[in-house]
Amino acid sequence: MCGVDAYSGRTPSGNAFALISINRCSKGYYQSLTHGKKDHYQSRFNDCTGVVPVKTNEITMKKNLLAVAVLCALTSGAAMAQQSEGPWMVRARAVHLDSANKDSTGLGLSVNNKTIPEVDVSYFFTPNIAAELILTVPQKHTLSAGAAAIGTLKHLPPTLLAQYHFNLNGFKPYVGAGINYTRFSSVRFAPAVAAALNPSIDKNSFGAALQVGVDIPLQKNLYLNIDVKKVFIKTDVFAGAAKAGTFKVDPVLVGVGLGWRF
Repeated sequence: MCGVDAYSGRTPSGNAFALISINRCSKGYYQSLTHGKKDHYQSRFNDCTGVVPVKTNEITMKKNLLAVAVLCALTSGAAMAQQSEGPWMVRARAVHLDSANKDSTGLGLSVNNKTIPEVDVSYFFTPNIAAELILTVPQKHTLSAGAAAIGTLKHLPPTLLAQYHFNLNGFKPYVGAGINYTRFSSVRFAPAVAAALNPSIDKNSFGAALQVGVDIPLQKNLYLNIDVKKVFIKTDVFAGAAKAGTFKVDPVLVGVGLGWRF
């Protein structure tokens, strides 16, 4: 039966004590009020009655310590994962260059599309913000007027971009914007064109660059990279000393490659 048992008496030394117990049918909890040698008589009482004390404060403390330990482990694990990647990333891509070929000279100027190698170096200031420098070697193109080839030229287009990177369950898309500098060199016209028009072009171009892409994890610190850029490149065209118009290359570059974070 359920109820409350009360016990009282004196210790061998003459100290009075009292015990009040709520037995186990009352959800297993107990109370004790003692005077004198409390631990000795409480232990004797527990042995006789079979009541097991429930140390709620100790259980709560253990739960709190466990929660703190788990939180510290997760936090330190995330920090170590970020530190293990390092702030640098190098990518190597194969890039297809598709030129817009907008011409105001009336000659229908264009350069051929081609696939080129590209290397970029990125530095991450934070897990989300990075700067990227894009490099390649001078690329040779055929310059045409309409369907007729009228010469060749090379261009070197280093580009510097500021990027914002997202993290979507390991996939890391990014957007970027920056500036492109293109240097035209080795400009050569067909002899008949050179004799008739004495043509030349401005060999320096500055323009904006826009970018979207994604880094897809393959294994530790190794990523598959897909990247798309729009770069604004133009040059003024001259016939003798007179400006004939402006030729805008303005290519879209679609690249696929590998990236290594360290």
